[in-house]
Amino acid sequence: MDVTAGVWLASLLSDGPKLAAEVAAGLAAAGLAVAPVAVARGLVAGPGIVLFDQLTAEVAAAITSFSRRGQVRVLAMAAAPAALGAHDMWRLLERGAADVLVWDDRSAAGAAAARVRRWAEVDRLVDSPAVRDRLVGRSAAWRSVLRQIVEVARFTDASVLLTGESGTGKELVARLIHELDPRPDKGALVVVDCTTVVPTLSGSEFFGHERGAFTGAVSARDGAFALADQGTLFLDEVGELPPPLQAELLRVVQEGMYKRVGSNVWQSTRFRLVCASNRDLVVEQAGGGFRSDLYYRIAAATIRLPPLRDRAEDMLPLFDHFLAELAADGQAPALEEFVREVLLRRDYPGNVRDLRQLAVRVSNRHVGPGPATVGDLPEEEWPLLDQAAGPGPGRAPDWDTAARLALAGGASLRELRDAAADAAVRVAIEEADGNLRQAAGRLGVTDRALQLRRAAARQDGQGRPVARDG
Repeated sequence: MDVTAGVWLASLLSDGPKLAAEVAAGLAAAGLAVAPVAVARGLVAGPGIVLFDQLTAEVAAAITSFSRRGQVRVLAMAAAPAALGAHDMWRLLERGAADVLVWDDRSAAGAAAARVRRWAEVDRLVDSPAVRDRLVGRSAAWRSVLRQIVEVARFTDASVLLTGESGTGKELVARLIHELDPRPDKGALVVVDCTTVVPTLSGSEFFGHERGAFTGAVSARDGAFALADQGTLFLDEVGELPPPLQAELLRVVQEGMYKRVGSNVWQSTRFRLVCASNRDLVVEQAGGGFRSDLYYRIAAATIRLPPLRDRAEDMLPLFDHFLAELAADGQAPALEEFVREVLLRRDYPGNVRDLRQLAVRVSNRHVGPGPATVGDLPEEEWPLLDQAAGPGPGRAPDWDTAARLALAGGASLRELRDAAADAAVRVAIEEADGNLRQAAGRLGVTDRALQLRRAAARQDGQGRPVARDG
């Protein structure tokens, strides 16, 4: 990683540029390449700092604009402690700031530089092929999760608990954590599915056994603890472990020592522990189903993987990724608009695993060049006619789906807003049989405002229904 990292600096100080120049000089002395930006610009890349001496609505709006819902790391820096009220730090975090510091000369510059370097390195890894091609997604919710994964994997040796519904990608994340772990002589990743561990053989599965330790033990065998030594042990669905085995696991995690079944010799092991569960282990503790002392050992870092419905922007990119994986030439076919609409409207109780299964079925049916069409969808995926026809009387329009389809086609927020307004005007005039006054009444605007809008639209070369004034 380069010693010098870049950072943009936006100043919203009310007392002129003197302090802004001092802050920029302090940041430069701490090894940051500082690039001033205008607040009006509002679109930046990479980490940056918003400097302010009063927490005004303008400052809050600037942080929201610069951060783009958390996509860009923004450090909010107050010029003095008096610039922050009792709860202002939390408000700034809610508006999109990644952290809040108070400028107090060189120590703040060093703290800011350390954060910027860490953020830049985390984002470099998040955008690397090792992460981008394995954990596909560009939504703000998913990027936030990827940053957590990368930071804990690369910069700590903490045990990690992955939570979330089935099919959200917990094993893929565990494998990525192992891959990003910087230990130079790292051992293997050992995966144990706790749902398949037979209670009578669990000791052998984890601890290994000596020859003759029990009927059928014809030779000595290493268990998961030995195989994971100097590597990573991933316990999938750790909440399924019975209480006696939880106690034995706790001892190994605490002391790094164990004995094979049938042996009196203590063996040592050191591994990074990654666990996953689709259960709420906090609730399980309250009910006595999971040991509290083990929970706090395995959950030094906890990362919740969101269900697919909470990252809807990633549905189409993920589907394209799966189609490309399945294609002989590695190229995903384009998706017809109606296919995209079905994908976005559909529920995915199995989350990403469910989406991939649908991609397999579409890939199996698709032949030849050209886009994937409605005929490539399995019959059970065809929407009912009343659903396909739209909302219908008495039903609310599906704004989310319409927005997702438009965004997938590259529409901007302004284009979305204008298209919605144009459609509303067009429908109102058509349903009023061209009566401009009635249409304006339905739209909640004046006749004059509607006339001006139509005149502006004609200047843009866009056709509109012919309307009469009365």
